[in-house]
Amino acid sequence: MKLKLHIWRQKDANSAGKMVAYDLDGVNEHMSFLEMLDILNEKLIGKGEEPVAFDHDCREGICGMCSLMINGMAHGPDRGTTVCQLHMRRFKDGDSIYIEPWRAKAFPVIRDLVVDRTSFERVIQAGGFISQSTGSAPDANAIPISKIDADAAMDAAACIGCGACVAACPNASAMLFVAAKIGHLRSLPQGKPEQDRRARGMVDAMDAAGFGNCTNHYECEAACPKEISVDWIAKMNRDYARVSLTKG
Repeated sequence: MKLKLHIWRQKDANSAGKMVAYDLDGVNEHMSFLEMLDILNEKLIGKGEEPVAFDHDCREGICGMCSLMINGMAHGPDRGTTVCQLHMRRFKDGDSIYIEPWRAKAFPVIRDLVVDRTSFERVIQAGGFISQSTGSAPDANAIPISKIDADAAMDAAACIGCGACVAACPNASAMLFVAAKIGHLRSLPQGKPEQDRRARGMVDAMDAAGFGNCTNHYECEAACPKEISVDWIAKMNRDYARVSLTKG
């Protein structure tokens, strides 16, 4: 398979970037998208050129590092899939593929396809935890939890923090990410005592980071590789409104 790759190249955060075209031949349809980029980088290094910088880690759809816009779609054309799970059989011989980093004010480009997502970490630091002195690890069955609540918590906890929701949203909103992180804790008894403080702290941190607001485009849900529902945003808004009205 022969491809024409149009890739965003940017030396550093302070430099101007541009799209650069590369011809890549010998691509096997069974390769993952990241393996295809590995092949490109091997060829660039062999010619003495700078390889393309891109994030990756587990390559198993778990870590959320492989965050790319592919032909204008977060993580590429397959739904419920990260870039590392995307395979080249989704493309045809002779295709042109446009590869860009996430585009959001709160995700500044560091180099090429790598963006700084520490804004997500600041949101988590504002409340994505429980404050409980446990001593040694408690018994897993010490607190009975209904299957409905456990399933709901697991649905929200599936969020891998990749940022696809931000990249896909016209407003660069992080509300699906924040709502999922709040939601999986609010669904469990361990998270109930700090529910109000968590909602206010994390939403305020999200706003301070420069993310936009939600205007119900639902692009976040469509782009999410874990297919997390926008219903969590409504629950987060309810929590935030309640604490704002009752506690000033």
